[in-house]
Amino acid sequence: MPSLEERFVELETRLAFQEHALLELSDAVAAARNEEAQNALRLHRALEELRQLRSAMAAGPVTGDAASEPPPPHY
Repeated sequence: MPSLEERFVELETRLAFQEHALLELSDAVAAARNEEAQNALRLHRALEELRQLRSAMAAGPVTGDAASEPPPPHY
């Protein structure tokens, strides 16, 4: 049977390991939240750009005629 001191050392070791694991999990959650916020911002910007493009397309006819375009560089 382990002595009282051995049991305390074992408990302190476990506690230290759990505290370390908890800090790592907390850091991982914070990083995931930060990444989520960045992705939400990117999505918002992309949607806004799409809305602007749709508005521009709806505002006027598509200009540009294939005949008026310069030839591609390989000609």
